[in-house]
Amino acid sequence: MPAAAFSAPSEETTALKASADAVLARAVAYGDTAGVAAAVITRDQTLYAGAQGARTLGATAAMDLDTVMFIASMTKPITSAAAMQLVEQGRLSLDDPAAAVVPELGALKVLQGWDANDAPLLRDAEGQLTLRHLLTHTSGFAYEIWNANLGRFCRTQNIPGVLTGQKAALRVPLCFDPGTRWEYGLGIDWVGQLVEAASGLSLGEYFQRNITGPLGMDSTAFKISAPMRTRLAGMHLRGDDGKLSVIDLGKVQDPEFESGGAGLYSTANDYLKFMRMILNGGQGNGNQILRPETVALMSRNAMGALRVRKLPTQIPFFSRDVEFFPGVPTTWSLGFLVNEGAAPTGRSAGSLAWAGLANTYFWIDPSLSIAGLAMTQALPFSDPRTLDLFHGFEKSVYASLNCCPEGRITASD
Repeated sequence: MPAAAFSAPSEETTALKASADAVLARAVAYGDTAGVAAAVITRDQTLYAGAQGARTLGATAAMDLDTVMFIASMTKPITSAAAMQLVEQGRLSLDDPAAAVVPELGALKVLQGWDANDAPLLRDAEGQLTLRHLLTHTSGFAYEIWNANLGRFCRTQNIPGVLTGQKAALRVPLCFDPGTRWEYGLGIDWVGQLVEAASGLSLGEYFQRNITGPLGMDSTAFKISAPMRTRLAGMHLRGDDGKLSVIDLGKVQDPEFESGGAGLYSTANDYLKFMRMILNGGQGNGNQILRPETVALMSRNAMGALRVRKLPTQIPFFSRDVEFFPGVPTTWSLGFLVNEGAAPTGRSAGSLAWAGLANTYFWIDPSLSIAGLAMTQALPFSDPRTLDLFHGFEKSVYASLNCCPEGRITASD
């Protein structure tokens, strides 16, 4: 049976516009964000598109859905889709050893702790690392932002951060054996390396030929083109006083490797095209990007009994603690966070989502065939005031499109 599809009467989209506009405008007025772009789509309609505030604090250019933003980890679903295209073609395997494609992945060590001289204690990893492990964040790779042990390793061993674009940033030990637990990390950067090895193309070129190009995502790239730069948003930081200031994030434009985990710039309008492709079972802009059965596979738990857990911050400059919808069990598919229960915002159980370091957020609700995003440019990630904006926007969507007393959208097949 096909997923239920939502059809919104005009009075409901009018209510949505009024409600969502108010959420965005209030966030700008209260200093929660300098500017925000947001939208809600169905398989073939745009139910809401709006923006408030400025691209950069103190500047005159207004935020809009064509503003270019650093989407960071919203790169991950696109890289995951690229890998799944190659799985469809038999050029990559979900469960064979990833070292068959990238031999470096066959000699991984696990960081166990530290000796009396502050030297890392390393051992061989148990089990074979697979593409499935990398896609589901069960590989053992972590991020120093949320893992104290890895952060200590990177400091003492002078390992550069991923945003430097140096390939040495990838050469870190695992924090646990593959498949034994979930922890968010740079595994998708290694997926990007697998895509390059299997295709013979750079990651950016692969995207252009097979995903972003066919979808018409003309403002999505690892390097900011001259036309993109004219629409680029500034990056901001919330200080201890709660106020935002403009900062230079320092992301390099000529990296040694293109980061499949966190490298892309894009716009709200562009990313909506990728989201709509997922809603439409892999079809977008007249092209079949993924097979329907692949999208179905990417839309359900792919890590068994393991569960997503809270990520406690180790570097408050970059992120606060991360835990979406405490009390709602969440898993990871071959590309997305999956809430296994209904979320308090109204999001259906089985919805897909993720976000980017600079506070860009999206969700896809296959049960109701709607999807939404809200994008800003500020640190730290998971900042409570920015989360309030995103959750407030999402709540306004489900409340405004509500057709029944329980606060749930009524959908028809």
